[in-house]
Amino acid sequence: MPAESNFQDVTSAPIRTRTMPQLSGGSEKPRRWIKRYRTETAASTASVLSTVTAFPLDSVKTRMQTYPYAGALDCVRVTYKSEGIRGFFRGVTAPLASVTLVRTISFSIYQRSKYVYSDWMKQHLGFCPLEHVNKNGAYPNLGTIACFGAAGATAGSGITFIACPFELTKLSAQVSVLMANQKNADPKKQAIALSYHNKGTFKTLANIVKHRGFTGMYTGLNLHLLRDTLGTGIYFATYESSKQLLTTFSGKDAHKNPIAVLAAGALCGIVSWALIYPIDSVKSIYQRNALMYSKGQKVPVPKIHFFRRDMYRGLGVSMGRSAAVNAVFFSAFEFLKKRINTMKETD
Repeated sequence: MPAESNFQDVTSAPIRTRTMPQLSGGSEKPRRWIKRYRTETAASTASVLSTVTAFPLDSVKTRMQTYPYAGALDCVRVTYKSEGIRGFFRGVTAPLASVTLVRTISFSIYQRSKYVYSDWMKQHLGFCPLEHVNKNGAYPNLGTIACFGAAGATAGSGITFIACPFELTKLSAQVSVLMANQKNADPKKQAIALSYHNKGTFKTLANIVKHRGFTGMYTGLNLHLLRDTLGTGIYFATYESSKQLLTTFSGKDAHKNPIAVLAAGALCGIVSWALIYPIDSVKSIYQRNALMYSKGQKVPVPKIHFFRRDMYRGLGVSMGRSAAVNAVFFSAFEFLKKRINTMKETD
């Protein structure tokens, strides 16, 4: 089946109930809960695996965006020399918590949104995207791309308010050593930068609140919202469309074609990052700069420049990281959901 078959069972499939002896009641409820929330369960588990696997690449990407290096290998060499292996995993706690939560909520919102948009299109335009993608041999069209893109944008905008504080904390941890070692910096800014040096996730968050107040946790929210709304819309539209194309060409159901899932997962990460990368760069630069300002001080906002070389520093690393993360994530996600679907509700 094309792309829809991988998500439709979350909200449309009825939960079967059977009267069983009391002895099986203990295991029946957890299994029913897992099957009912199969998307959330699979997404959270796959997120942990994919985040840990590719986090060093994310760290290199952030460092290259916010500080000048000769290239990715130079960044890796300098980081390892000054901070060791630990340097590549600075701030991993925040994304482990946030990415798992954000992906789980994002997939849940996306799942429900695409049904809402599909029903609206069927009622007002006479075309149902979800029925179309379930047809054998069907190809993506403007209607399916619009439906999946709108659902993705809805999910992206919805999770921004949860993700922003965690991502700011992660960025602070990743560049804390670089901020502390800046030369010719303003003494007051340097003192603030030093206060972030070698702190854990929660101490970093407390330090942000100390210097910038509680609203400081949402520094760069507008840029974050713009990036996630556009990026997540592109992300899901690309994943669903490319998976539909690959499964149609192969003539296999997506559940039986793991190569299509892996390739579509890698491609959606590459395409989305390539198109919104300057927005992410400006967000990272603005958030880094803001960490050296106190509450009440105005932080200059850099301008977004597409097709300007310095706005794409670290793009290769980011695309490689995103391809790896999403290939691992979607492969694990589809595998886990398939296993949950075949799991018996009772012994």
